[in-house]
Amino acid sequence: MKKLSFIGTALLLLSLFIVAGFGIKNNVSREQYAAAFQENTKVFAVQIPEDVSFADEVIPLDRFYVKEAFEKEMTVNTYFHSSSIFLIKNANRWFPVIEPILKKNQIPDDFKYLAVAESGLSNVVSPAGATGFWQIMKLTGREYGLEVNDDIDQRYDVELATEAACKYLKSAYDKYGSWTLVAASYNAGMNRISVEIDRQKEDNYFDMIFGEETGRYVYRILAIKALLQNPDRFGFYLQPEDLYQPYQLKSIVIDSAIKDIPEFAKKYQMTYKEFKIYNPWIRQAFLANKSGRDYRIWLPTR
Repeated sequence: MKKLSFIGTALLLLSLFIVAGFGIKNNVSREQYAAAFQENTKVFAVQIPEDVSFADEVIPLDRFYVKEAFEKEMTVNTYFHSSSIFLIKNANRWFPVIEPILKKNQIPDDFKYLAVAESGLSNVVSPAGATGFWQIMKLTGREYGLEVNDDIDQRYDVELATEAACKYLKSAYDKYGSWTLVAASYNAGMNRISVEIDRQKEDNYFDMIFGEETGRYVYRILAIKALLQNPDRFGFYLQPEDLYQPYQLKSIVIDSAIKDIPEFAKKYQMTYKEFKIYNPWIRQAFLANKSGRDYRIWLPTR
């Protein structure tokens, strides 16, 4: 039988459901239905890459428990189609922002995939209050130089938050000397990693036992890396026009208050909503700036 298109198959299946519901006869046999369904709904096991690394640390896939854990995360992430598509779209916009900051701070480029695992490259807030692309807690943000209060929350500033994350990652690497353990510590915290190293007499993430979230965390980052590096290998065929493009912005420095941001935005041919998309770290409809600090404001180049 000639292979049907996806839309053709969907229409065929829909017609059969309608027929079944109303008891109407048509000329589509059960055999035709079964053949169309089988041909267009095949599901295959994910073929994982043979050589996998993170920050130049080779992942020991020769250990069956490592291979199976990685295979699980590859399957979960590549078959979660709607989420994976938006990861690919967002990466095209935000990796050009994150990559040079990692490089400047001598953090391996692979840590951009940790940001994807944390937030999907969106300014989300967790139930625990972790915020932004790098999911930084309030006290941690302040510890690493971010201003966090009711009016200003620099965890929402992608560049400043990436700088803060780099400080944490450097500190963790100085402690562990392993980038995979650094990544695990970003999820569990350095205290938890240190406790488990002492308890298990082991300092290789892949040979250690953690709770489910931390135990899956690095594997999820590896799966995201594999997907974003070679999306077509896993069935994602996005065209260049499908990808979100980096914002075209310029910056100005403000050292005084902005009493009315919606009015300020209009001066630069923006809506208030567009202004907040580029400057989400300003949490109010004004910028008090009582201390007269310098703040960078992003504006479109148009």
